[in-house]
Amino acid sequence: MPIIKGHSSRIIASKAEAAASQDASVGSSPRRLSRAGLSGKAKFLGRASATALIASLYLAAVMPSAFAVSVSVHGNKRVDTETIASYFTGTDSASVNKGVKDLYATGMFSDVKISQAGGGLVVSVTENNIINRVVFEGNSKVKTETLQGEVQSKSRGAYSKATVDADVERIKDAYRRAGRAGAKVTSRIVDLPNGRMDVVFTIDEGEKTGVKRIEFVGNTVFTSNKLRDLMQTTEMNFLSFFKTSDVYDPDRIGSDLELIRRFYLKNGYADFRVVGSDAKFDENEGGYVITITVEEGVQYKVQSVTIDSHLPDIDTNSLQKFLRLSPGEIYNGDMVEKTVDALTREISRHGFAFSQVHPRGDRDPASRTVSIVFVLEEGPRVYIERIVIRGNTRTRDYVIRREFDLGEGDAYNRAIVERAERRLNNLGYFKKVKITNEPGSAPDRVIIVVDVEDQSTGSLSLSGGYGTASGLIAEVSVSESNFMGRGQYVRLAVSAGQYSRGVDFSFTEPYFLGNRIAAGFDLYAKKTEVSYYSYYSNFITGGTFRLGLPVTEELTFSPRYSIYNSDLTIPDDWNHPYDDCNRPIWGLTPGFGAGAPSYSYSCLTNGEASLALKQAAGQYLTSMFGYTLSYNSLDNNKNPTSGIFAELRQDVAGAGGYSEFVRTTGDFRIYHELTEDIVGFLRLQGGDLVSLNSKGHPLRIVDNFNLGPSLVRGFQPMGLGPRDVSPGVDWSGNPLGGTKYWGATLEAQFPLWGLPRDLGLRGAVFADAGSLWGYEGRTNFANGGNIIPNNAPPLYTQGNTITVGGAGMTVRSSVGVSLIWSSPMGPIRFDFAKALTKSPFDQTRIFNFTGGTSF
Repeated sequence: MPIIKGHSSRIIASKAEAAASQDASVGSSPRRLSRAGLSGKAKFLGRASATALIASLYLAAVMPSAFAVSVSVHGNKRVDTETIASYFTGTDSASVNKGVKDLYATGMFSDVKISQAGGGLVVSVTENNIINRVVFEGNSKVKTETLQGEVQSKSRGAYSKATVDADVERIKDAYRRAGRAGAKVTSRIVDLPNGRMDVVFTIDEGEKTGVKRIEFVGNTVFTSNKLRDLMQTTEMNFLSFFKTSDVYDPDRIGSDLELIRRFYLKNGYADFRVVGSDAKFDENEGGYVITITVEEGVQYKVQSVTIDSHLPDIDTNSLQKFLRLSPGEIYNGDMVEKTVDALTREISRHGFAFSQVHPRGDRDPASRTVSIVFVLEEGPRVYIERIVIRGNTRTRDYVIRREFDLGEGDAYNRAIVERAERRLNNLGYFKKVKITNEPGSAPDRVIIVVDVEDQSTGSLSLSGGYGTASGLIAEVSVSESNFMGRGQYVRLAVSAGQYSRGVDFSFTEPYFLGNRIAAGFDLYAKKTEVSYYSYYSNFITGGTFRLGLPVTEELTFSPRYSIYNSDLTIPDDWNHPYDDCNRPIWGLTPGFGAGAPSYSYSCLTNGEASLALKQAAGQYLTSMFGYTLSYNSLDNNKNPTSGIFAELRQDVAGAGGYSEFVRTTGDFRIYHELTEDIVGFLRLQGGDLVSLNSKGHPLRIVDNFNLGPSLVRGFQPMGLGPRDVSPGVDWSGNPLGGTKYWGATLEAQFPLWGLPRDLGLRGAVFADAGSLWGYEGRTNFANGGNIIPNNAPPLYTQGNTITVGGAGMTVRSSVGVSLIWSSPMGPIRFDFAKALTKSPFDQTRIFNFTGGTSF
């Protein structure tokens, strides 16, 4: 029973019991801070935490004790006496000093004094005030929400000057990352009644502080321009107001150094290392000068690649197919990592859960070769006790856990854990990801700790652009790649342009039914208007249901089902009824005039839409199954310099609906660095359309391939291939499309010398060749669904048949130059092409432009 000495006196339990109660109240790892070391280290507890602390300590305090110490507490207003007294378990100096440290560590007190009276302790405390609000003044370049996430001072938390001083530095760090290293931050407090106060941070944001120059020392193999191209950090220029990549950010510089290191290892420089990096602010230049010192070493070739297995019953010959390197090749660090991953997965499937794969490179600098040995051995038998996830305030735990190919109770494998860390980083959900190991409850148990920090994954963008084919176009889209923290992708877009407008909605679940299979659907509605290139408008509504099945890291199989309805209409100016044409026009054409017997008709004046196009008019439903098989080993999807992209697509229409066909297309692209600055590009493409026609439904124009500069530059959109050249038809606006095509492109891209590389300007020279041919639609329209009525006059201008021009496999070719700009507003490309060979009915054009923006 406690012995009360005044209103604030009580009995303290034994030292062991008090320590247990303290651990229960403040956590298993309380911070131990001395009064002298308070600055910058205080830890705050909110009201909820303080309430839990009081309750737990009170329960521990009433337990039976072996001996008693009398403690009197003075000065406390909000924190309960029981809570404060429980920190003191004895009168010896060690116990008293520990109690004082632990009280300061709570962050609830600004002063603690100890004295003795009558054989007991007297604890006099001064409580920290409670923060009412945290206010930011003067910030416009960094949002208040961002600053609130940076500071440790929180509303309804205890005030500490040390923490506020540390928050000032945190705010300065946030501004440094935003490119404003000169930002000035001060703090003040505004006292309020009842022990409350406002904490106010006043900010002078200053001018943007960017990177003026990036210099390299020690590089001889690759130029400084090439190494700067690898970095996310760029130098300041006249476009700096558009971008933030020229802002000095130490964290980003660290990532850039890793990109440079991986680049050298990928290109055979196994001895490469970054000696150091230095960033100095130059007052005269008004920005940072970053100097990176490197040691390149020599380039190694692979002498041999072997597998050294210390595992029983493992046939190393069967593992040879998982090796990504071959003798004679340039050493590639990326391929070494991929080989380790592949071998780890394979031997784990053979029952060696604790196996480890260690790559060993035996270098011979004299011959500049390296012998690579992948050592397979049994690792320590360690099991995963728990996977602890911390810091995810928005993302659900299971979204993080599913990136691990192991779980609680499984054998620990370092390679699999590292692969999970790479996957989590690649998701784009987190600012940072760090995976560490902690000892478990037994020597053969390990706890995997995953620390993450969520970041914004939603975007609202306005994009716009102009193309010689599409005209002006603008799009507003809202997307979220981590919808409600579930890792799902959602996008809604609305577009409006000179010749088109539409809306589409997409949803993707990357782990369908808990498997690594992406499932999703798209719903869309799009209206295309009459343009210079086509004499019809088309309103399409439909949807697609799709799956994505990864076969390997580079190969993906994606089946789908699509259903859509098209409503094609032809303006009256190109769609005259036959009786409108039965009106002779005096003197319009030779042979019709005074004394001339022949007739001509008014529909000849403006030109008429093709009968094939008139046949396609109306509403038609298309239902089809398809798939895409794609392979991607590009080093960069936006600006590739090496690698292969290949895609095979096939759709079969006829499972309901009107259309019946099989459409197959293929696209193959390979990129290769010809020199350090010149990237070669080869593209081969082709397609085939076969009519099934089991229901007597011929192919329609809208089913055919309609191509132009996407196949051969130097031609108009829909400017090559079969056309209706019948009398009375404006064949320039009546492309019929084709059923077969092939195309080939050779291109070399290079930087524009003399201009800053980070402007994103590149030039290109190219040669294109290809052909679009084959027409399998109707050519005779007598009795053709009232397109040509049976009672039409015999001299009806358009006749009952169409004449198809350009249907043969004529090779079209062109050469030209391009200007490519990876602008802050989006990719922009100017193509100037000269057609070398063409069909007499093709439509050519020298200049083509595409571009857009997103912000």
